[in-house]
Amino acid sequence: MKTNQNQNRFLLDTNITFLNHGSFGACPKPVFENYQEWQIKLERQPVKFLTKDLYKGLKKSRESVSNLIGCRHDEVVFFQNPTSAVTNVIHNLKLKEGDEVLMTDHEYGALIRSWSEWGKKNNIKIKQHEISLPLISEDQFVNQFLKSITKKTRVVFISEITSATGLIFPIHQIINFARKKGIITIVDGAHVPGHIDINVQKLKCDFYTGAVHKWLCGAKGSSFLFVRKEMQKSMNPVIYSWGKDGDDPETSLFLQDFQWQGTRDMSAFLSIPFTIEYFKKNILESREECRVMSFYAYQQFKEIFNTEPLFHNSAWIGQMVSYPLPNNINKDIKSILMDKYRIEIPVFTWKNRLFIRISIQIYNDKNDVDYLMKALKTICYI
Repeated sequence: MKTNQNQNRFLLDTNITFLNHGSFGACPKPVFENYQEWQIKLERQPVKFLTKDLYKGLKKSRESVSNLIGCRHDEVVFFQNPTSAVTNVIHNLKLKEGDEVLMTDHEYGALIRSWSEWGKKNNIKIKQHEISLPLISEDQFVNQFLKSITKKTRVVFISEITSATGLIFPIHQIINFARKKGIITIVDGAHVPGHIDINVQKLKCDFYTGAVHKWLCGAKGSSFLFVRKEMQKSMNPVIYSWGKDGDDPETSLFLQDFQWQGTRDMSAFLSIPFTIEYFKKNILESREECRVMSFYAYQQFKEIFNTEPLFHNSAWIGQMVSYPLPNNINKDIKSILMDKYRIEIPVFTWKNRLFIRISIQIYNDKNDVDYLMKALKTICYI
């Protein structure tokens, strides 16, 4: 398989056409090396590292993230993934029986399950607002969602970029409306950092989680949770450890509780400053080109499959596109694409319909998209 210069920066198997950056990301070689350097530092002097050096590194990482998303560094803590981050927030909510949590029907499956299980145990109603498709306008989206807010709504949970459908939701007006009503706002921004710009202070949400290992191309298991200063007193960790009696020099009880949760390898967290700098210098400038290529893929999907898309305007997407497949398509299409064509791309069922989702990153080019389309035409006998 022919490789481009950008692909050589990554550790990806060059025998595979990788069109699935959105699932777990991919790490450039220099970023992965920096991550490993932190692991070596840990093993050389474990006691000194975990009782002193660790906290200096975590502060630098918090500062790096806070500069990226527009907040104070003491409003950021790290988790291995956004699912863990949101689950911690869920279990700290002080809601009463009969209260409601409102979300869209496009939320991430693992978190729908987290909310549902918690809701059952606490008799909290979890409402999924059904988004009208195809998406027409921002005003229509916002107005329809706001109509689902009732006097019992206590929490709005919403993705800024959806996982399954790859859509960028216009959440600012929703967050602003909810805040005026005294409703807690939690944003799942797993796919946002490195994908589109973020400023949580302008957004004015209460909680925001994002992955570093996806579109920022960081080491696996590096994600953050922003918690607005005023909300920190209500937050307790699911896992308690030493807290204020430990080695953390920070004066914030919030940081003391969430930064040390027992012995664990936090090298992925510590490599975040290098990751963000590498992204800015080597990947950021290609973001628009990747977005254009994603829309090109959308146009090709539309031509091949002739099914009703989720949207008609490119403003709804970034570097990911999900497209509905025809009902008569070979259900083994994902396996065929991998086994016969060596193409890694997700094919999945969403709302009883089969979808394909393409993700474009700097290591992809138009040849990758064209190769996929050629394979799809062959599989579908088109």
